[in-house]
Amino acid sequence: MSLTGRRRFVQGNLVWLLATALALVLLDALTLELFFVVALIGFLVTLELATPVSVTPRWRRRLRWIVAVGLLVFGYIVVRRILVILPPGVLP
Repeated sequence: MSLTGRRRFVQGNLVWLLATALALVLLDALTLELFFVVALIGFLVTLELATPVSVTPRWRRRLRWIVAVGLLVFGYIVVRRILVILPPGVLP
């Protein structure tokens, strides 16, 4: 069961990444930041959908570091965007 869960996760994540890249290219909105944010959302959704409810497999526990780093990078992107939006005199 663990191999099929892993395989479903990898396949779902690859489909999400390809669909995201294609959609952003078609919308002419492909930037690294936007791709990362949408890919992170898809990663978290496929991770939750591919994980069994009753037990936590070992392969899912290994992904905690990837999720943590992804959320840190997401926080950095949000802070950068907020600093760009703020008027020049707000921060010292």
